[in-house]
Amino acid sequence: MRCSICESEFDPCLSAAVPFCSPRCQQVDLGRWFNEEHCVPIEPDDGSDGGLANAEDGHDLGSTQFPPSMP
Repeated sequence: MRCSICESEFDPCLSAAVPFCSPRCQQVDLGRWFNEEHCVPIEPDDGSDGGLANAEDGHDLGSTQFPPSMP
């Protein structure tokens, strides 16, 4: 198997960081996600805003609704 970070060949049975060759390469990949060098594209299916409320509609974008507490 080839590591996607350093491109070295390694045996996945011997690596504790599969699909990477080492924990170092695993951390490099994680850093790329945190720096937004990698991302997962999101495309709304029906042209909606993905379920986010619009502030113009009178809804708070940051609020989360929880069910009432049990007595």
